[in-house]
This record gives sequence, C-alpha cells and structure tokens, in this order.
Amino acid sequence: MAFLADRLNRIKPSPTMAVTGRAQELKAAGHDVIGLGAGEPDFDTPDNVKQAAIDAIQAGDTKYTAVDGTPALKKAVCEKFKRDNGLEYSPQQINVGVGGKQVLFNAILATVDEGDEVIIPTPYWVSYPDMVLLAGGTPVFVDTSAETGFRMRPEDLEAAITPRTKWLILNSPSNPTGAAYSPDEMKALTDVLMRHSHVWVMADDIYEKITYDNFVFSTVAQVEPGLYDRTLTINGVSKSYAMTGWRIGFAGGPVELIKAMGKLQSQSTTNATSISQAAAVEALNGDQSFLEARNAAFKKRRDMVVGRLNETPGLSCLTPEGAFYVYPSCAGVIGKSTPDGKTIESSEDYATYLLESVGVAVVHGTAFGLDPYFRISYATADEVLDDACGRIHKASAALS
Repeated sequence: MAFLADRLNRIKPSPTMAVTGRAQELKAAGHDVIGLGAGEPDFDTPDNVKQAAIDAIQAGDTKYTAVDGTPALKKAVCEKFKRDNGLEYSPQQINVGVGGKQVLFNAILATVDEGDEVIIPTPYWVSYPDMVLLAGGTPVFVDTSAETGFRMRPEDLEAAITPRTKWLILNSPSNPTGAAYSPDEMKALTDVLMRHSHVWVMADDIYEKITYDNFVFSTVAQVEPGLYDRTLTINGVSKSYAMTGWRIGFAGGPVELIKAMGKLQSQSTTNATSISQAAAVEALNGDQSFLEARNAAFKKRRDMVVGRLNETPGLSCLTPEGAFYVYPSCAGVIGKSTPDGKTIESSEDYATYLLESVGVAVVHGTAFGLDPYFRISYATADEVLDDACGRIHKASAALS
C-alpha cells in the first residue's frame, strides 16, 4: 500500500506474538492446543503488589505523572540497582517506560543513525534487530552455538566491532536460550569493550531474578565499573514479579542519554500508567521471599522439560542457567518425513508439524536467528508441560 511508510518494510510483526495469537485462535475454534510460545509467567502478580494498585486507585492517584517516572518509582529503582547490583544511580539517571520493550526502543531510536551498527548475539530476542532496522541501523549478528552454551566468546565480539559500532545488546539470562554469563565470562567480554571506547552497552537484565543452581548473576557495569558511563542497564517488573500486563520497564544510565529517551517518550506515550507505577514501587520495595519458591517451581519444570526433550527422537536440549525457556535442537528431525509425506526441512516446518499434528505451539528458531532450533516457554503448569512433552515425543517418533 503506497500510503504506508517505507520504514515499515524493514520490520516484521513479532513472531512470538504471532505464535501465541495463532494458538489462541485455534483454541477459540475448539481445537485442543497447548501454547508454549508466550514469554510470561503463569503465576499471579503478588497480592501486596495488587493491593498497592488498589490503594493508588482509591487515593485518586490516577493523573498524569512525570514523563519518565514518578519520584517514588525512580527512588525505588535507584535503591534496587544499589541493593541488587551495587550500582549508584541518581533519579536523573533513571527512565521508566511502558515495559522494557519501550525502554529499549527509545534508547535505540534516540541514538542510532543510518549506517550505525549494533552487535546482537544470536540467538536473540526477536525484537532487537527490528528495532535497530526501524532506526536505520544495521544489526551485526554474532553467532553462538550449543558448544559455547549459547554464550558469545570474547574473540567473536572483538571480531564484530568496527568503527561504525554504536551498541552491543547483551541479554543475560537470555531469551530464547536461558543462557547466562558468569561474572568471569562477563568480565572477559567487558575486557574487550574496554579496548573500544566508542562502543556502548545495553545490558538487558529483565530475567535477572530467575536463575537456578546457585548461579551468580552479574551485570556489565557491576563487573566493569569502567563501562558505567557507556552502559544502559535495563530491567523491569514483568518477568520476576509476574507483571507482564502492567507494562513497567526501567533503565539506569548517563544523564544525557536518559534525557534523550525521555524527550522521545514525551512525544509518544508520555508516562507509563500511574497505577502500574504505584504497583511497581511495592514490587521493588516489598517482600521478595516469594521469588525463591517460584524459582524452585520453574527449576522443577526446567528439569522435567529438558529431560523429556532429551528422550525424544531427533531432539537435544541444553540445561539453561536462567529465565523460563529452553532452546532445543531439532537437527535430528531435519530431512525426515511426516506420516502424510511432507519433508521436515527447517525448524519452521517442524513447529508447523507439531501444531497441526499434536496441537503444541512452539516458536521456530528462524525467529531468533539460529537454526535448527525452537523455543519452548516452560512458564506454565506442570501437568500441561508433561502433556506437551508427551505430544512432542509422539509426533517426533512418528517421523520416518
């Protein structure tokens, strides 16, 4: 359609949202479908957080707020960064947006010019490259592999940096793999970045509090204080506090960058919802003890899903350090035929086969930039996951 802007041709709709939508459509039509595509916890928002929102409504806290966050939430974010990450930020260094996605989008649009390069390790969260492309930048992909635990090697980062590099986006723990960098592994990457003073870092820490097996989380500016002035540390309440629908993300960074992000936000959404901001204050400041029990539940699910997938013909799956995803390889089913004679030629074919034959919706690996893999979100009930894994095994065993 000639009326539409050319920039829209640079991007595509979110594949993960497409899978979730398709699963919902099939369910509504009466099909027996298990959706494993959505990246959100099945747990409810904690009661104290919900009560804080109710209190805010009853107190009439329903007006516009400052564009980039209320003083109370900025204060809570500053305290969170100091408490959890040892990072000192002032309120002027904090941006609060409508979810972590908007914070990332604003940062990229405020800084990336035509031809600027942004390094993105693969596999990646589906929105990173499209945000860069929309801004006129060039995504530069650094492939990881199962052999490296889906973690980027320092030498590969070094090789990807050019004079046009503006950002590195680093997501740990990762969506879609759940892979996370230990402090030593993070330090090896920051050592590279210290040699290239023109490269800034977006540390996407949204899954910070969802880790397993005594894994020690660390973030870029914490590991290397020398990068503090060129790091944007991004987080939010969506994943850890089961608040995906509340839409609150935040970031800490240099004042000039934060001001630029706020300027952009002032001409788009303006402030995040006042009620959600009040709830986020309670999430960050309130009782954190529930996290341990929820992580234990996630770990149980992770271990079950990894075990079941590794027993499935043609599949193999690493055990991730964090988040609530697994990223199994389906290399062993490529080239095989379905019972009705179709050849599985890609992870997309395999995902389609799972949906059509046994009613399991997963996200194919091409959406994340690394094939032949697919993503499963195990943020759903144990019995549902058990059923889904059984269906996946049945479908895979039927291939010849």
